[in-house]
Amino acid sequence: MGTKRKAPEEPAAAEVETAGKKPALEAAAPGGLVNPKRVRVLKAGSVGKGPVVLWMSRDQRMNDNWALLHAIEAARGAAGGEAQVAVAFNLVPAFLGAGARQFGFMLRGLRQLQPRLEEKGIAFFMLKGDPAQTIPDLVTHLDAGLLVTDYSPLRLGRQWREQVCAAVRVPVHEVDAHNVVPVWAASDKREIGARTLRPKIHRHLPEFLREFPEVPSLPPWSHPVKPEPVEWEALLDEVLTRGSAVPEVDWCAPGEEAALAALTGPGGFLTASRLSLYDTKRNDPATPRALSNLSPYLHFGQLAPQRAALEAAKHRAKYKAAVESFLEELVVRRELSDNFCHYTPNYDSLDCAAEWAKESLNKHRVDKREFVYTREQLEAGRTHDELWNASQLEMVHRGKMHGFMRMYWAKKILEWTNGPEEAIEIAIYLNDRYELDGRDPSGYVGVMWSMAGIHDMGWTERPIFGKIRYMNYNGCKRKFDIKAYCAYVDRIVSEAKAKRRQQQQAGKPAAGAAAPAVGTGPSGSGSAAAAAAAKAEVKEEPEEEQEEAGSAGKAEGTVKPAAKKARVAKSPASGSKRKGDS
Repeated sequence: MGTKRKAPEEPAAAEVETAGKKPALEAAAPGGLVNPKRVRVLKAGSVGKGPVVLWMSRDQRMNDNWALLHAIEAARGAAGGEAQVAVAFNLVPAFLGAGARQFGFMLRGLRQLQPRLEEKGIAFFMLKGDPAQTIPDLVTHLDAGLLVTDYSPLRLGRQWREQVCAAVRVPVHEVDAHNVVPVWAASDKREIGARTLRPKIHRHLPEFLREFPEVPSLPPWSHPVKPEPVEWEALLDEVLTRGSAVPEVDWCAPGEEAALAALTGPGGFLTASRLSLYDTKRNDPATPRALSNLSPYLHFGQLAPQRAALEAAKHRAKYKAAVESFLEELVVRRELSDNFCHYTPNYDSLDCAAEWAKESLNKHRVDKREFVYTREQLEAGRTHDELWNASQLEMVHRGKMHGFMRMYWAKKILEWTNGPEEAIEIAIYLNDRYELDGRDPSGYVGVMWSMAGIHDMGWTERPIFGKIRYMNYNGCKRKFDIKAYCAYVDRIVSEAKAKRRQQQQAGKPAAGAAAPAVGTGPSGSGSAAAAAAAKAEVKEEPEEEQEEAGSAGKAEGTVKPAAKKARVAKSPASGSKRKGDS
């Protein structure tokens, strides 16, 4: 077998250490709270004397929030000591398939945010419906002088912002409060990959990776239009009932304070017992403590990535390798996802793939598949592969799949479905339905990296995958203890089901997954047939080194010929036949 070639190592994120030590007084451009390069003018005009409205969406926190700081700064500039700022959050109950799991986490965080804002003199308006109507209506009723919005690269949010800009008669400013380096400052084009974005990010870190100013206190809200009381219990009851098919999970407490505690508190990620594991164990699904587990907080904006970077940099002297690895993922890789979605409107379609990837996948579109599963079988974790089942059930019952397993999980969906378009659709559906951090640029890019070669290069050609990077069971077996990971997921499944039974008996909304109908676990009695089939299948897979994630280059090696006939096997659960290509 041939060996793969690796690209030269990129420089580490050493700049973060010095950038993170800038004094708080240098938090922004001279004379201002916010670096003006963080702000884009979506609709020009002079800021009026009325209140400044912050349309909060992606960044749901008070502290460490450049969008809120810009709104305060603009209000002070226009009205001086009489500055009035309102935060508006618009609830869209049917947002991209989100369920009780995501809505519950978000609303509980917002419920904690409201009094924090009010203590600073900032009004909080909870709106509901189409933001293209509700936001302009509020701006009009308040006779606002400026509308500020936080930034997201995703299509629906951009569409809403365009509609709102067309409907309001005040200037509109957009602030990137999510990325350490604003996406438009980091690059003016879609980057090939981390190796091209990394040096651009590093060049900007001394300017942007600064300590945040404290949120100033404002005069109490005195506008004649007062926020209506928020019926939090009614809102929660509505979204939990509507989205009950994917209920809440309880391992991750929502809110800004919980987010900071998960980072720096007792037992948090930056404690020695966990941070010391990150560099060597973060790609080991059997060692979940090595992960930061911050993605839900980052996704909902309850924790600023910049705060996480600043706090992590304080530990660099003692845990250099771990901190640099974390900052690479937190800053470079995460902001690469925003770059991709920002400059690629069709970020969730095969059309966005490079020509080499599309040509390769099309060439192998009709290759025979040993197994072909329906979306329902995949959703229930009923395949022949115990490892894949475990990853799916971890996501279903915990709301978070291990990052390494996300790659394996997505690539096997490509292998076990009828074509790349179907595979992409299924992977995005499952990710957005069950992951707490679904509907996120990193999720879309993760799927497209796995299935369409985004931010990757062509590898040795093989059936079905073409030149898309391949991963297999044997490669995972060499990297970590598969049995230990499956046992870990078994415990998650058992605990989630036990909690659900207790809550149903008590008549309370359930935490822990209910749907779909699944077996006991990846190695339990409900999937014993699947596990047995997996053992029979995976032993015949060729040893490959091509699954090494994150390296660039082209792997050379032997390629197993395509199966002459698709495997037709009974479903481990239902006894129905899986469809094979014919």
